[in-house]
Amino acid sequence: MKVLIRPVERGKVERTVANTRAGTVKACRQAKLSPSVGGQIAKLPIHEGDRVEAGQLLLELWNDDLVAETKLAQKAAEVADAQAKAACLTAQVAQREADRLVKLRRTGAASEEKTDRAVTEAKALAAGCKAAKASALMSKARLEVVGANLARTRLKAPFAGVVAEINGELNEYLTPSPPGIATPPAVDLIDDACFYVTAPIDEVDAPEIVPGMIARVSLDAFGDRHFAGKVRRIAPYVLDREKQARTVDVEVVFVNPEDFQQLLAGYSADVEIILDVHRDALRLPTEAVLDGKRVFVYLPDKKMITERVFESGISNWSYTEVLLGLQPHEMVVVNVDQAGVKDGVQVVVVEEAP
Repeated sequence: MKVLIRPVERGKVERTVANTRAGTVKACRQAKLSPSVGGQIAKLPIHEGDRVEAGQLLLELWNDDLVAETKLAQKAAEVADAQAKAACLTAQVAQREADRLVKLRRTGAASEEKTDRAVTEAKALAAGCKAAKASALMSKARLEVVGANLARTRLKAPFAGVVAEINGELNEYLTPSPPGIATPPAVDLIDDACFYVTAPIDEVDAPEIVPGMIARVSLDAFGDRHFAGKVRRIAPYVLDREKQARTVDVEVVFVNPEDFQQLLAGYSADVEIILDVHRDALRLPTEAVLDGKRVFVYLPDKKMITERVFESGISNWSYTEVLLGLQPHEMVVVNVDQAGVKDGVQVVVVEEAP
């Protein structure tokens, strides 16, 4: 019988929980953008993979008619403003004349009829000034309406990021999504300055997880490398999927900003959330443990193995804490799943940890 053995030693043991299915790396912000109106694409200054800044033009529909209407509304607003200024200046002159005649009337130097006519005219011109100002404001409001319609034909980046996908080409016609029917976005924009992982955790483990807990993130794309993370959010509801365990989505953010330069949205990811840590514990490989309490200890003087019951503490996939029943430097069998491993069997050691 050939066995692999590892030592019982002192070291760090963590109690962790991990996701039940693969998680996903997501950008903190991702926008699937489309114009709110339909039309023919007249400008498309971007390409997939381009980096854009907030406010940068992504796409513009044909809008020559609205541009012309905007210029017309601008001129109309300028005319209305000038007319209002002229009306108000005329009203000011009339008011000064009326004030002068009122003073002369008190001394008898001006007739009552002429004075009344001047006062009435001043009031009428003041009302005309007020109406002209209102007309100017209405022209400016009309200009804003035309400008808003023009803005609807221009699709701009709401934030800085990378263009992930473009659905459309120059001169093609874009149609807004009908109510209740989703259509592909014109531009898919991803903010690659921030990423997080969302992963499903078994409902049994969820109550022990709280925001702020330390986590490790591993990505298939990076092999054995681990990224430092921290729990940001726990979903306030349980997902019930057919033929699968009920899970709770947990969001883990990356701690080191420099990691963002290597990440891509959509990577598959696994998270390991650390619930408890014992830093100087007596430990053994978890793969050596049977039923949570039994191991086979190698006796080098007799070249045989013997079954031992021990008391365990916290554990994870790698190590299990030993509270009672084993001593440091004792060797335990780790390939306990092979046939023939039992108490009192003579064995040959084929691998031993240093």
